[in-house]
Amino acid sequence: MQTLFQDLTEADRVLAQHSLFVGIASNEFKTTLEQGDFLVRNLLGVDPKTGAIAVGDRIRPGQRIQFHLRDAETSGEDLALLLDRHRTESEAVGALMFSCLGRGEGLYGQPNHDSKLFDRYFTQVPVSGFFCNGEIGPVGNMTFLHGYTSVFGIVRQP
Repeated sequence: MQTLFQDLTEADRVLAQHSLFVGIASNEFKTTLEQGDFLVRNLLGVDPKTGAIAVGDRIRPGQRIQFHLRDAETSGEDLALLLDRHRTESEAVGALMFSCLGRGEGLYGQPNHDSKLFDRYFTQVPVSGFFCNGEIGPVGNMTFLHGYTSVFGIVRQP
């Protein structure tokens, strides 16, 4: 991690001071990991003497991890990618949005970022919801408790 930190740009070093996380690979057997293949957890602490890190989840020996930086641009791109992937399915008639307190104006510098992005991909679909301090959503084939996310439940006609 120290080597990676030294190779970061100045802007990413500043970002890493408050937005550095650990991604845990959801599938140890997948050879090429992509966006969406990681369960992202809080980095709780680092011991520079021993090289140990504390992560807000259990990590098994041999499990792959990757460091992640959280920023508004990448966060918006991730959400846009997921919304685009799901808009081509059957007609949506409504949606529920559950958004983390760590998002919104504090992250994006403007209100209603995620709901406006939803409207761009699901035009004229009513959405309602609220801010949370943890959201439930999938990574791979499993469901997890997340933070710093927006989760949408899209309601469709049968």
